[in-house]
Amino acid sequence: MSHKPVGITVPDLSGKRAVVTGASDGIGLGIATRLAAAGAEVLLPVRNPRKGETAIARIRQTVPAAKVLLHSLDLSALDSVAALGETLRAEGRPIRVLVNNAGVMTPPDRQTTTDGFELQFGTNHLGHFALVAHLLPLLRAGRARVTSQISVSANSNSINWQDLNWERSYKGSHAYSQSKIAFGLFGLELDRRSRAGGWGITSNLSHPGVAPTSLLAARPEIGRAKDTVGIKVIRALSARGILLGTVETAQLPALFAATADTAQGSRFYGPSGPGHLGGPPAEQRLYSRLRGTEDAQRVWNASEELTKVSFPAVRRGVEG
Repeated sequence: MSHKPVGITVPDLSGKRAVVTGASDGIGLGIATRLAAAGAEVLLPVRNPRKGETAIARIRQTVPAAKVLLHSLDLSALDSVAALGETLRAEGRPIRVLVNNAGVMTPPDRQTTTDGFELQFGTNHLGHFALVAHLLPLLRAGRARVTSQISVSANSNSINWQDLNWERSYKGSHAYSQSKIAFGLFGLELDRRSRAGGWGITSNLSHPGVAPTSLLAARPEIGRAKDTVGIKVIRALSARGILLGTVETAQLPALFAATADTAQGSRFYGPSGPGHLGGPPAEQRLYSRLRGTEDAQRVWNASEELTKVSFPAVRRGVEG
């Protein structure tokens, strides 16, 4: 069995600036390449400059005239996030598309960010939360579409409200779920606050399904010396076209959510195949853990307190 070709049309983005986190490889690189092919000026904020340069070279192999820029960003360090925000605000270029795609998944042992947060919560959620806050003037100026990449893991486990940083006990998969639930609640609350405050930003969610990306591969920098059994199984099933997607199809939900005229705020997009693991992108029902507006406000308030960054005050924050 083989994969049937799956694709979407990305509208013309000539003259528009797009920012994609986690674009040095995998899904993010594919998203950045498609945005560049649509004419966007694509900014790649990366932690590893060498990987970033390699990514730009690969984009230009496909799109020779691509307008691609490299900037430094470590989402696990709030000073780095603030520095990128300051640099881009000084440039003053409005941002039309922001795809919050970067992430880290299930370190075998608990690790912390530069600021002392549990690594997954601090990188996947808090780093992106702070990034959006620092870029808010540019996102408002560009009437941006902000798409936040969550995961099927946001449909399991819960937020550990009594121990957000997993200091008392640690289970990598549960901490990963928490980071993606919190991130999803933030993306939805961002859209509500934008509508209530007239910010002009449209915020929605996507998930890539399951595909053989690098998230579960060997990652010595987070203490994973070898590929996990999970990634080996995923690669085998994906190669045979059984249920799962490919790296190419996994990029499509975020692309659709970030660019399609029919994609809307506060909506959730993912693969439409069996189990929503692969296949063409389509709107999906919100996971139960993402439906509570009180939980979303609680995540928002906790995130402002932890990161020491804030957004403009909006009355109630849940209008619409």
